[in-house]
Parts: sequence; structure tokens; C-alpha cells
Amino acid sequence: MTTATTSPRALDGVRVLDLSRVLAGPWCAQLLGDLGADVVKIEAPGRGDDARELGVAMEAPQPGKGRDSNFFLACNRNKRSIAIDFSKPEGADLVRALATECDVLVENFKAGTLRRYGLDYETLRELNPRLIYCSVTGFGQDGPYAPRPAYDFIMQAMTGMMSTCGPADGAPMRTAIPTTDLVTGYQASLAVLGALIQRGVTGRGQFIDAAMLDASIGFNVHLAQGFLLNGEVPSRQGNNNPIAAPSGVFRTADGWAVMAAGNDRQFVAMCGVLGCPELVTDPRFATNGQRVVEREALHAELEPRIARETTAHWLALLETAQVPCTRINTMDQVFEDPQVRHRKMTVQVDHGSGRTIPILRSTLNMSDSPVSYRAPPQLGQHTDEVLAHWLSMDASQIAELHAKGLAHSA
Repeated sequence: MTTATTSPRALDGVRVLDLSRVLAGPWCAQLLGDLGADVVKIEAPGRGDDARELGVAMEAPQPGKGRDSNFFLACNRNKRSIAIDFSKPEGADLVRALATECDVLVENFKAGTLRRYGLDYETLRELNPRLIYCSVTGFGQDGPYAPRPAYDFIMQAMTGMMSTCGPADGAPMRTAIPTTDLVTGYQASLAVLGALIQRGVTGRGQFIDAAMLDASIGFNVHLAQGFLLNGEVPSRQGNNNPIAAPSGVFRTADGWAVMAAGNDRQFVAMCGVLGCPELVTDPRFATNGQRVVEREALHAELEPRIARETTAHWLALLETAQVPCTRINTMDQVFEDPQVRHRKMTVQVDHGSGRTIPILRSTLNMSDSPVSYRAPPQLGQHTDEVLAHWLSMDASQIAELHAKGLAHSA
């Protein structure tokens, strides 16, 4: 069921128009919804967000396009969906009218695309000077690459991320999670929150240029900063932590475990558990910096010892010694983990199709404004109620829009 709260939420009263598709933009808008904003997602009639066609399909009231998928469900909770065809002039007029009634607009079309429909920032700010307009693109609003489309995989490759992932003697690798999309969505939501605070002072909205390129390069953090300092290009380290040792994946008698000694105290404790205290006084391993340089020699000492006992054996001892460690969980094991279950990382919501479904909960934990949950919407599920609520349209006006093919309901 949908959870409810009587506490005020951080963004209660804030209206967000979400014109974005797939992931980076929808992730930004979902976070705003988690904080209490009224997020209205505009989708194309008949097919909806492209994310509905990606990944594993959930059984939908009507099969085919406009379905619900695991991809869509993951990034569209706490939103309402309306289906409007803004490729038609009257449909674009309708979206402009909605934009005059909202505080934030999020879109992720290629730079300049929405200008042809009169839905660009320059047009809309004349109608609503308080509007915060967040444009999520691959490469930003200007520059030689601005017209290009972009996907997460492309960005992982282009921004150096893949060059640092994978085995040292193997091919570069992408992450299974669309990292660059997600970090862009997080950065965009942060910019929106800052703009809302500033608007409270100035009374004016502003334009946010949220580029995947920028967010992804910034996400390289210390690896990029290291290159800027000394000009050395970071190399692939496989599962080894490039700045700490021992810190990696080790084979046990019955599987694999991650063990990480991030400081000297943990290294001493780890050596005690593994039965090799003499390594502590070995000058090759005296400091973390030396251990990183001598990683291969260090692993040659540790790996045979670790392989003698089971994962459970080592984890019990290392946890007692307060050395960070874990088994490598599969997804089913993640949700069976006692700490994960304690943190209640899933919630049950009423999907509106006669089914109650589990979804991931928001990771925002705020004592005075807890998150409540609305199920990710079916395509056009809220068209009529939003038009009535935001634009004060009566039933006959809404019926006329349906008759003209400009708006659709689930």
C-alpha cells in the first residue's frame, strides 16, 4: 500500500513538470518527488517514456507499448503521469499552460530541441519568471558536441571511467549500473534545490545546464585530481583499491571475500587474524604507501593463507578484529541480509492495476520530513486529475482534448 505521513515534507507545495525520459532526468525528478514535490510526468500518448520498453516487463493492464518495466519502476516513483502530444501546436499550448503553474521543469531532450515547440527556457521564462528550468543533456548546451545524443555507456567510455575499470591485463569495462546517468540526476536535483533556495531570496527562477559530461568527469574524483597534480594516467587495477593495500577480492576455500585494511591499525589486526604477524614488521609493508607499491608481494603472502579456510570462517574473525570485510552478495542475498532488512530498503505500494508491488524505497532519511510513497504511474493515469487540478479544466474541456487526440488517459 502507499505509505502516508502527517509530517510536512521538505518540498510540499512545490510543483515539478517532468518532461524527461529514460534515466538521468527522471532520476532527478524522482528525488524531488521523494522530498514531497508534486511531480507531474508528461509522456507521449500511446507509448510513454522510452524506459517503459527497457528491461523486464511487469504484467500491465494492457500489453505492448506503455507497459511498466523494472527500469521504469526504478526511477519514476512519487510522480503522476499525464499523456499529452506536444508535437501538435495545441498540445504544446497545453504544456506551456502547465509550465506557468509550476516551480520547476526538468527535461532531457537534445540541446535546442524544445525550442521548436515553444517549450524552451527563453519562451517559458517570459510566461513564468519564477520558473527553474533544468535541462539535462549529454554534452551541455554549447560546444562542438552539444548536438550529439548520449547514453550512459558512451559517457563511461568518454570520461575516463572505463579506462580505470577492469583487470589490469584485460579490456576496459563498464559498470553494470548506469553510473553516469545516476550521478547526473543527483547533481541536477542538487542544483534545483539550490535554485529554489535562491529564488526565495531573489524571487527569480533560473536555467540549469546539467551535462552528463560534466557530472561524469567530476565523478572521477581523486583519480582525475591525481592526474591533474602529477600528470600520471590512472591504470586499471581490477578489484584492487588503487590507493590502499591490502584491499581487494580474495579467494577462500569455498568462494570469494572482500577484505580491506585501509590503515595501519587494520593491517596489524588483519595480519594477526591471518596468522602472519611478521608481515607487520616487514619494511616492505611498513606504511600504506609502501604496501600499495608492493601489492603483488603482499598478496603472495596473504592469498595462500586466506585460501585455507572458508569465507564464513574469515569473516567472523575479521569482523571481531574490526577489519572491514564481506562476502560478495548476489542480489537475492542482498535483500536477505539482516542489516538490509533492518533498514527496510523496500516498500509495498498500490500499483493501481489491482496489484500491490514492491519497489525500492528512497534513500533519503530525514527525521522531520520522512518520505511517503506513490507508486510509479501507469501511462496517462493522472491526465484528467492534473488538468482539473493545475489548470481548473472542467470535464467537457478535458473530453474535448481527448477527442482531438491531444491528451489521453490510462
